[in-house]
Amino acid sequence: MTKPISTLERHRQIVHLVQRHQQVSVQELVDEFAISIATARRDLDALAGKGHIRRVHGGALAVPDSMPSRPTLSRANIQSDEKARIGAAAAELVHDGETVFLSSGTTVLEVAIRLRPRRRLNVITNSLLVLNVLTDVPDITVVSLGGIFNRTELSFIGHITQQSLSEVRADKVFVGISAADLTHGLTNLDLQETLTDRAILKIGREVILLADHTKCGRASAAFVAPLSAVHTFITDTATPASFIEGARELGVNVVAV
Repeated sequence: MTKPISTLERHRQIVHLVQRHQQVSVQELVDEFAISIATARRDLDALAGKGHIRRVHGGALAVPDSMPSRPTLSRANIQSDEKARIGAAAAELVHDGETVFLSSGTTVLEVAIRLRPRRRLNVITNSLLVLNVLTDVPDITVVSLGGIFNRTELSFIGHITQQSLSEVRADKVFVGISAADLTHGLTNLDLQETLTDRAILKIGREVILLADHTKCGRASAAFVAPLSAVHTFITDTATPASFIEGARELGVNVVAV
């Protein structure tokens, strides 16, 4: 009987298997790891969403070696457990029939992966990775925002994106951020991305910030908005209690998972 392994280790082994054989089928994963077909499909969807493999019908293919290294994909394995928990908690806030916005970033990508089983959802996004995860789900209508392609974040930003944002509204907006601070608010490194982020915050009835503890108590160069601009902040349990309490004093609902 195959000894049970963690999901993280299984994902690592699946990537190695695909790279070695250049392809793998769902049934091969079922046989190799003694998992269900549904689990094998979820594993492949998650790995494809992070850019480690290419998802195809019935299995997956290896990503070509010529594919350039992208910072947003290289961040996928950083604080991966925390991001997974945050993404799962965020997905629980989404109800069938709603319209949601998913921004760029690896933590928000975890939300997209967990929304695949939902029904009658409308998902608006400027993230190429989110599009990749949801493009084949028939019960989810995906609205893609164009603009200038940001190769670092694999997202669309700029004037065209902001103009498109002015035409849409969402029940819930899920956003990530480079840095969050009680005094300096939400900040990131890119000014053009900052302008797009400001426009994103305006389209939702509820704004939900997703950030692990490494983003808290830090400030980057470009100001996006005060922390009080978000309604809910989902983080992990390693976030300092002083930061959580300070955010709550600003009127933010904080969930630590």
